Amino acid sequence: MRLIRATRLGLIRPRYGPFISGSFQTSESGSKEEITVRNPATGQTLCTVTSASPSDVRAAIHSAHSAYREGYWSKIPVTVRSSVLSNLARMLEERIPDFAKVESMQTGRCIKEMNAQLGRLPEWLDYYAALLKTRQDFVAPTQGKLLNYVQRVPLGVVAQITPFNHPLLIALKKIAPALAAGNSVIVKPSELAPITVLEFAELAVSAGVPPDVIQVLPGSGQYTGRPIASNPLVRKVDITAGTATGRALGQVVGSNLAAYTAELGGKAPIVVFDDADLESAVNGAAFASFVASGQTCVSGTRLIVQAGIYEEFMEKFMAKVESIRRRMGDPINPASTMGTVISESHLHRIEKMVEGRPTTARILAGGNRLTGTSSLDGFDFSGGFFYPPTVIEGVETHDELWREEIFGPVVVVKKFADEPEGLFLANASKYGLGAGLWTQDIGRAHRLAAEIEAGLVWINTHHRNDPSSPWGGMKESGIGRENGIEALESYSQSKSTIVNIASVEETRAAQDWFAEDVEGARYG
Repeated sequence: MRLIRATRLGLIRPRYGPFISGSFQTSESGSKEEITVRNPATGQTLCTVTSASPSDVRAAIHSAHSAYREGYWSKIPVTVRSSVLSNLARMLEERIPDFAKVESMQTGRCIKEMNAQLGRLPEWLDYYAALLKTRQDFVAPTQGKLLNYVQRVPLGVVAQITPFNHPLLIALKKIAPALAAGNSVIVKPSELAPITVLEFAELAVSAGVPPDVIQVLPGSGQYTGRPIASNPLVRKVDITAGTATGRALGQVVGSNLAAYTAELGGKAPIVVFDDADLESAVNGAAFASFVASGQTCVSGTRLIVQAGIYEEFMEKFMAKVESIRRRMGDPINPASTMGTVISESHLHRIEKMVEGRPTTARILAGGNRLTGTSSLDGFDFSGGFFYPPTVIEGVETHDELWREEIFGPVVVVKKFADEPEGLFLANASKYGLGAGLWTQDIGRAHRLAAEIEAGLVWINTHHRNDPSSPWGGMKESGIGRENGIEALESYSQSKSTIVNIASVEETRAAQDWFAEDVEGARYG
């Protein structure tokens, strides 16, 4: 595999094409859409990526379907698939430092975040490799002398549409169970951050995944994504995106009667009770709000604090916010606390939402794009899309800043009096992906966790993720689950085989549906 050093810290090829049937495809100049991938912290061009055209999509899906039908991945012993996934996990471990640098450069996120996040990725491969070795089919208790054994079989060709905020993590969360179940996988990464997913596909083939079983088709949603999702050979689509995109794509997928998993928008509440450990709650709320520059679906964007500790909490929280702001710098610097948002258009959207705040709202910190140079390392902010940690007080539940996903480092703060009001405010949202509770009262913690309308509730922590833990939302935050046994089963379907085990004499005596003697006609 030939890599060139395209930047001071990363190994990136100057040009990528769609990864189809085990190799990167090239095209004549101007014959397909071209994507320029830039570092959002500097504006530096990282590489050029050729989008997968509709004809590329058809070719990739056809080869993926042929691979599925021929069975050299879908029908091999599960122990073989397990061994390949384990081998891929070990190979990925060796590449983590390079992948982390590339992730930092293509997303603008801090290198310390990417080192921590990507360091855990092999766990997903190991987890599903282990599930394959321990998974058991079962015999259903069917009446009569019948043996009914139930197996899980793959769906066929599955498509995954992944976002820019956690490019390789979210892709791998989908790829690992899909491959483990025996499917052929088509991935469309975000056009803003496709590099690591493309590189991972080549690594997977090197580890033993057949070339036609994992293919990556970069491109925009309309040019590449829609042809993938609308192809009738695709039997499942798994997307992480905004709710509007998820709804639109769901209609396309539904027309083919294909399976659909969608992890969509979020507006996570962080509810802090007056008995919470203050230091832990402040640090946890800051992490929930500002990790990944607020660009996560479970970002703690609604900070709900009980009146008894509100003033003290806010004093400490604002000091933490200022500390984060003061130590922002070059994202590739391990000492830097927070990076950029992904693009100029995303930055403008954040600015517009903050500028359109109601007159009652008061900005306590941030609120304007960062310019000038970093006090941490002298890094020039003006070349990138930096927005500081921003805190806004005085927002009501009907205001846009409370209702709509911002997808940036902006948190609104609200005071509450008692447990019923705290629960009401937590659930005052059309979204229901993640939520956080901070309290030392174990009864209250479990009581409220049961009542909060979210697929994920963290108590005295936030944004904890594990390959064994189901991940997904309620309400407008999506449908289906990633991770765990649920994900493996969602990439397969049950198949019952029913065998008559009665003797020939018993069979003859037991059933003759069309006997001429009506009284003697039996079936059982």
